[in-house]
Amino acid sequence: MLCKQDEFKQWFRAKVYVMSGPGERPFDSLDLQSTTQVANGDLGVSTTREEHHGKLRQPVQIHYFTHHSTKYYWNDVMQNFEFYKGLEDVKMSCVSIHSDHSSGLPKTLQDYRRLFFGENEIAVRVPSLFKLLIKEVLNPFYIFQLFSVILWSAEDYYYYATAIVFMSVISIATSLYTIKKQYVMLHDMVAAHSVVRVSVCRESKDIEEAMSTDLVPGDVIIIPANGMIMPCDAVLTHGTCIVNESMLTGESVPVTKTSLPTSGEEAARSFNMEEHKRHILFCGTHVIQTRFYAGELVEAVVVRTGFSTEKGQLVRSILHPKPTDFKLYRDAYLFLLCLVGVAGIGFIYTVILSVMNKVPAKTIIIESLDIITITVPPALPAAMTAGIVYAQRRLRRVGIFCISPQRINMCGQLNLVCFDKTGTLTEDGLDLWGVQTAEGGRFLPPEADPAKESLVNTVFVACMATCHSLTKIEGELSGDPLDLKMFSATGWILEEPTEEETALHNPIMPTVVRPPKHNPLTHSTELSELPSCEIGIVRQFPFSSTLQRMSVVVRRLGDKHMQAYLKGAPEVVANLCKQHTVPHSFTETLETYTRQGFRVIALAHRQLESKLSWHKVQSLGRDLIETNMEFIGLIIMQNKIKEETAGVLLELRQANIRTLMVTGDNMLTAISVARDCGMVRADEKVIIADAAPPKDFHPASITWHYTENPAQTHQDHQTVEINLEDAVSERVTPQDQNYHFAVTGKAFAVITEHFPQLVQKLVLRATVFARMAPDQKTELVEVLQSIDYTVGMCGDGANDCGALKRAHSGISLSELEASVASPFTSTTSNISCVPHLIREGRAALITSFCVFKFMALYSIIQYLSVTLLYSILSNLGDFQFLFIDIAIILIIAFTMSLNPAWKELVRQRPPSSLISGRLLCSVLTQIVTCLVFQVLAFLLVRQQSWYETWTPQSDACNVSRSSLSHSPNVTSPHDQKNIKNYENTTLFYVSSFQYLAVAIVFSKGKPFRQPSYKNWPFMLSCISLYTFVLLIMLYPVPAIDSFLEIVCVPHDWRVTLVIIVIVNAAASFVLEEANDRWASSFLLWLFCRRNKPPRVSYTQLALGLRDAADWPPRPSAVTYARDLQSHTSAAL
Repeated sequence: MLCKQDEFKQWFRAKVYVMSGPGERPFDSLDLQSTTQVANGDLGVSTTREEHHGKLRQPVQIHYFTHHSTKYYWNDVMQNFEFYKGLEDVKMSCVSIHSDHSSGLPKTLQDYRRLFFGENEIAVRVPSLFKLLIKEVLNPFYIFQLFSVILWSAEDYYYYATAIVFMSVISIATSLYTIKKQYVMLHDMVAAHSVVRVSVCRESKDIEEAMSTDLVPGDVIIIPANGMIMPCDAVLTHGTCIVNESMLTGESVPVTKTSLPTSGEEAARSFNMEEHKRHILFCGTHVIQTRFYAGELVEAVVVRTGFSTEKGQLVRSILHPKPTDFKLYRDAYLFLLCLVGVAGIGFIYTVILSVMNKVPAKTIIIESLDIITITVPPALPAAMTAGIVYAQRRLRRVGIFCISPQRINMCGQLNLVCFDKTGTLTEDGLDLWGVQTAEGGRFLPPEADPAKESLVNTVFVACMATCHSLTKIEGELSGDPLDLKMFSATGWILEEPTEEETALHNPIMPTVVRPPKHNPLTHSTELSELPSCEIGIVRQFPFSSTLQRMSVVVRRLGDKHMQAYLKGAPEVVANLCKQHTVPHSFTETLETYTRQGFRVIALAHRQLESKLSWHKVQSLGRDLIETNMEFIGLIIMQNKIKEETAGVLLELRQANIRTLMVTGDNMLTAISVARDCGMVRADEKVIIADAAPPKDFHPASITWHYTENPAQTHQDHQTVEINLEDAVSERVTPQDQNYHFAVTGKAFAVITEHFPQLVQKLVLRATVFARMAPDQKTELVEVLQSIDYTVGMCGDGANDCGALKRAHSGISLSELEASVASPFTSTTSNISCVPHLIREGRAALITSFCVFKFMALYSIIQYLSVTLLYSILSNLGDFQFLFIDIAIILIIAFTMSLNPAWKELVRQRPPSSLISGRLLCSVLTQIVTCLVFQVLAFLLVRQQSWYETWTPQSDACNVSRSSLSHSPNVTSPHDQKNIKNYENTTLFYVSSFQYLAVAIVFSKGKPFRQPSYKNWPFMLSCISLYTFVLLIMLYPVPAIDSFLEIVCVPHDWRVTLVIIVIVNAAASFVLEEANDRWASSFLLWLFCRRNKPPRVSYTQLALGLRDAADWPPRPSAVTYARDLQSHTSAAL
């Protein structure tokens, strides 16, 4: 048995198993470099195949254990357990994957790898109902309920025990149905297409059919022309695929996957799943189409299988989610421990009292334990989850779907929300505003229509028509919205060959674009009729968010030379161009457009050498193509802000919820959009942190640019960069707080590596993060969480899956009803879902507090009643317990959770802790109030002139006070359990009203929920119960009195009880209102903590920076990193 910590720092125990495997060093044999000869079918001169296989079969003891669907193996060298993801563990280069997997794996090595990686399946086994039942029943609360039922049965409280058993059975059955349904849904989602037949290349270069469950890392599979659902993660080595990855990312636009490079700088790099994901077909994604040439097969090498795949990891995150560290639940258990402590006091009191009264030992034990069952309410978990269930139902009605209901409460605590830009804050589609071509190192005047006669035959339009990843699916153009807009603006036509054409011609251009046959904008026949206008796309290097560019190699039919076209971020493209072709006004022109919020894309062109053949181009790396380009102009796209964006951001700002923009777009465009949508106000300054890594013995540095009066500077002759200098001589003072930092992904990486001491300071006031890679978005969320922000993330799920999952509440804008990319999915295509989700989260959180306080008070009120009755050797009756616990408590607990969310977001946030002074003060004052009025009623009834020890012959209702016998010598037999007496009846009436009073007092409305009077089920229940109890108290009904085991009391005493419960209710209401208004101030004064330091890190950090003389840095200041120390010098 092994005891270790998992990735969530949670302790677990696992049984270690031993299996026999071939070879002396089984782990070394996973290294493909050491088994290359085996993989290629060549066993060397000195070793025969039989000898080699015999060597592999030498038994070796392998120790392993399984945890969270992952196997961990013992490593003798590291003296620790480790797990294997797949082929990338070998640390091989892209070239090695091509060279070492030109043929399939031998059978021996395939079987050997299966020992470690297991079958290629994501097995979501649906547990049997019996297993689920055992697991559910072993819940501590159900064990406690079982203990309670046994105890009540021993006391002959069969009715109440039966009712509790009935409710528990319903609760367990409902829970089992829900859990079983979730398992079945997940199983069906995973099982769909997970086991298929695939074509596999074997060692003998034969192709055979096999089940996908037999695949292991290193196998070579054939992707059929008509596509397939991928059963594993595999890297393309030959051909191109069009893939729909919406199941993983939520992004419905198909993407193009190309083969892994075989030459160049990129091919020499180590294979990395994240860096080379544009070449990887992920498990569960749908390959729509394939592209192959002259009979070549589309091949892919299996990289990961089973739960190690991208889909498998997502399923693991659902099956074994990160524990929700929500303070409410920790505090709830702590509060329950306090109740157990109170029960302990009652237990001791009961034992002492019973011993003094010489009660039999059996009765002492039963009644003492009964106190514990009363103090800890068994129905508490179900009552607390009711608010979450109702909130989830309301969210579903407005198109917000949730796969992690417990996170709804977390939404109520959000104080910072990160937004993606494109498709989230702005429209999905981009409108073409115009183009501006460049010629001879200068810009020509901008043109609104690229299809006009003067442009249609230029390399600029040819670049627009070819440099994209569009494809035809069922006759319709499909691809990135930006590419669609750009291509449609040219008016050109895209044609793709059929499978038969592809197979018959060698070589053939897979995709051809040409001008329309009848171009209305030109009278030139040579554009519309000559075949030389047709351009074939020979090779495509897809867009990379890391590189921020894409390129294609094309050939115009009839030309000897191939052409290369490039498009991407202007700064990146300019750096790849010959400097004399980049206009001198490049920086100013780009800044002019980006300041207006336009999205700008730069284009470049290059004529390749005539000696380059089609086959040679297929093996070239993109770094050899994307160099020495000629700058040809800019495409200016207008990315309109969605109508709802500004209003939602204003609503969040007014609610004191901080908003950030995290985008992959240009910095100045992002700043412009941030200003336009109100994220940065007009009177607030933006400080750009421009960080540079160490270079030529110079340390890393940060230059702080204020976005005021920008001008262009050139740092060197090789690079064209945008630097903003500032005419402002004075820095922003921290006291003003009218400034925001803006950071690029490149700068963020430098700062996190070389300026770790500045990271938290920076993110405290940073609002715009531009050019951020997907992994940097995730890292940013983690940094924000490290300074105690409760972080929400809203995006389209395309390249921010990691951030959506890592945030406390991730909201994906997707047409799908549920996506594994994030806990929440909104079918509404704008950010209006964010305040709606926060409002519902706040309502659910407050509901949880209200229900918990009510259930705590219910336990204490009943505890007080029973304790007082124990003093006279009495107790509440079986049906009295039944009426209180079912007719009052359950109905009230479940209806008081129905209050909808308040219609507005307020600056005030709900408390996150039950163990806070204000909440404890509320509970304690209500406990004292209930105690005072119960004791008052208990003592007063014993002081009444008609009071006597009740017997069946007692008739206090009809006998005059003077004639009542006070003689203690009444010999008539009385109730054996002493249930029927005046004290019991009095406390039953008073406590019944107390339950209803605290329910109304605790059922909070504004500012987080709608007022209780709008919750008609709750109000109807309260009014009905008030009326019923009042009627049976003022106008006794013999049948009801007999059923509830209450006795008749004089009318004057009933009126007195009405006055007592009215005063009690009024006192509860007044005290709760006083607590809401003045408790916090009073407690601070009482404990002399007027200057209490803030608890959260970001507030402490802000206070520390408020009077800092060197923060924020002065305009144009430069901060250097030297020996982990930094100093700031003002630029002259």
